[in-house]
Amino acid sequence: MTELLYLDDTDAREFEATVERVLDDRVVLDRTAFYPTGGGQPNDTGTLTLAGDEPGDEARTWTVTDVSKKDTVYHTLSEEPPEVGATVTGRLYWERRYSHMKYHTAQHLLSALLLSEYDAETTGNQLYADRAYLDCAYERFDEADLADIEARMNDLVDDAMAVRWYVMDREEAEATLDPERTRLHLLPDSITEIRLVEIGPEDDPYDRTACAGTHVENTDELGTVEVTGRETKGGEKERVKFRLV
Repeated sequence: MTELLYLDDTDAREFEATVERVLDDRVVLDRTAFYPTGGGQPNDTGTLTLAGDEPGDEARTWTVTDVSKKDTVYHTLSEEPPEVGATVTGRLYWERRYSHMKYHTAQHLLSALLLSEYDAETTGNQLYADRAYLDCAYERFDEADLADIEARMNDLVDDAMAVRWYVMDREEAEATLDPERTRLHLLPDSITEIRLVEIGPEDDPYDRTACAGTHVENTDELGTVEVTGRETKGGEKERVKFRLV
C-alpha cells in the first residue's frame, strides 16, 4: 500500500519513491506526496524524474498528468513509464497544490459558518485553482445573506486561526465528538481510523471535521474571500460560489 505523505506533511513539494507497479501509462509508487482526486479537491500534477544510471547520463522526466485513488494511488504519466524497481524523484506543481490547500481550508470555514449561523448542512463541494463552490441544505439565500456570509468569512480569515490535523480511532471519535459537525456518518464503515481537521483554538475549535484533504496551517494565508454568487440546485439546496483574491 502506498504511503500517503500528504496526510502528514501537506507542505512536501519533493520526495523520492520506488516504482512498485506499472499499468500501461500509470505507475504505483511505494510513497507519494501527489494528492489524488477526491473530496471535491482536484488531483495534484507535477513530474517524476529518473536519474541516469551512469555519471554523465541524462535524467529522464515524466509529467504526472492525473492522480487517482482506488485500491491504491495511480499516477498517470505523459509517456511510457519507468520500470518496476526504479527510484524516482517526484516534484509537485506547487502553485496548483497550494491554491487547492487554500480553497479547501476556506470551504471548511464556510461549511462551519453556514451550519452555525444558518443551520445549513454542507451536501457537496468542488474546488478549483481559482474558484470554488459549496452546496448546502437551505431554501434560498438572498443578497443580504451573501453579503453577511462574505463579511463573516473575512472576519474568520482575519482571526488568523491555526489549522491542524490528526488521527483518532473511529469508535472514540463517534463517542466523544459532535456527529453533526464531524460528519462521520458519511464515511464507509470500513474506515476505522479517522483523520480530523480542526480550525481554531484546541479547547474550542471553530470547525472540526473528518477530512483527508490538504489544508494551509493558518486562516491568514487565505487572503480575501469574495462570494461571487448563488444558485438554486433543486429542492431546498443552495450553491454558494466564492473565490480568494
